[in-house]
Amino acid sequence: MRWALVKVCLAVTAMVVVAFAVPLALVVKETARDRAFAGAERRASAIGPALAITRDRRQLQRAVAITQAGAEGRVAVHVPAETGKNGARSGPIRVGHSRAPRARLAAARRLGRATTVEVGGGYTLLRPTAVTGGVAVIEVFVPDDEVTHGVATSWIVLAGVGLALIVGSVAVADRLGTRMVRPAERLAGAAHDLGEGQLDVRVPEEGPTELRSAATAFNSMADHVVQLLANERELAADLSHRLRTPLTVLRLNAASLGEGDTAEQTRAAVAQLEGEVDTIIATAREQKALAPHAASSATCDAAEVVRERMAFWSALAEDESREARVAGVERPVRVPVARAELAAAVDALLGNVFRHTPEGTAFAVDLHSGGPASEAAILLVSDAGSGITDPDAALRRGHGHGGPGSTGLGLDIVRRVAESTGGDVRLGRSVLGGTEVRVWLALRGAAPGDGARRVSHRLRRGARRARLARRA
Repeated sequence: MRWALVKVCLAVTAMVVVAFAVPLALVVKETARDRAFAGAERRASAIGPALAITRDRRQLQRAVAITQAGAEGRVAVHVPAETGKNGARSGPIRVGHSRAPRARLAAARRLGRATTVEVGGGYTLLRPTAVTGGVAVIEVFVPDDEVTHGVATSWIVLAGVGLALIVGSVAVADRLGTRMVRPAERLAGAAHDLGEGQLDVRVPEEGPTELRSAATAFNSMADHVVQLLANERELAADLSHRLRTPLTVLRLNAASLGEGDTAEQTRAAVAQLEGEVDTIIATAREQKALAPHAASSATCDAAEVVRERMAFWSALAEDESREARVAGVERPVRVPVARAELAAAVDALLGNVFRHTPEGTAFAVDLHSGGPASEAAILLVSDAGSGITDPDAALRRGHGHGGPGSTGLGLDIVRRVAESTGGDVRLGRSVLGGTEVRVWLALRGAAPGDGARRVSHRLRRGARRARLARRA
């Protein structure tokens, strides 16, 4: 906007300067020319009285020589021949250095009015004057430097004034543009910061009226967003708190189941569910006091989370005669995700396997990381089911797999966890024949690229070799 305003002001000022300077320069040139020829008229008029008094060559030479122009050889007098009283005829008289052609002298004598003739080095003014016996012509030479005297200086002054006007207008436009651009830049920066999660950012209400109105609207919007988020967190905490009563009843009923593996698993599941509800309540209440970047600083060991969640789901897999395989969890893999969020994502993926594939369907979980210098960790969850018909639609929030009991929120949870690190989620065909969910977790803010695809290909080849080994 700033440079656009400067360019517009530069163009307008340049057009105005040209519109006024060019005609003014032509006027200056014509004025200098008129001044030079007016001086020549005065010099010619100074010779006229001498012609009225005498036709004597010496006296005329003296009258011409006493003028500055005559002394410089720029005045000439042409007197026609005269017939005396006794019938004797005297020849024509010419005093001074003449530059005009004879034909132009005769034309000026015949027309009886002053004319200007262009000659080498300048112009000559031919002024006819009536004398006894005819018409004399006074010739005054005007050199080129006298015709253009002061024109170049005037043009330089005009160019300097025009340039100063253009520079001044550009400077003023730049200052005005700065006053307009800075509030706009602050508004854009605040919008970016708000999008990054800095909910306390506000914009000073200054600058032009339109930008002040925009800043006021932005601040009002930011306050409204903060209020909506606070209400949402309170609602999440309240809804989660309502689950405590049925959870208490469920825990008491589970305590009365007696002994046995099933009873222990039920009590463990109830205890875990109660812990998750408590975590939701605490997180929803505490987020209001946390800085926006506090959540993004949490990390966890992805290998430990996968081992823990697989230990939980393995019992159910055994009951449903599912073959489960886990790989890549032998060493720690630190990822920039909170433990509870990553566990929720793993549970969502494994829950989809149990929910959308028939009993006896095998599945596998692979975790891969290239070590401390790696840019990303990849979590692969594969199954041997029938696959997903429309992978793109399945990743849209609320769409689901299309099967009964599908809410479409599970994969959205996984996607948000991946995108919080700068990664992504992709669906494809697994080496087991069903669906493969690839979760890319960026460790250093790297974007998914060819490196991720190469790692994914290596994992697929490893899983294919493992499957062939089991069949052998």
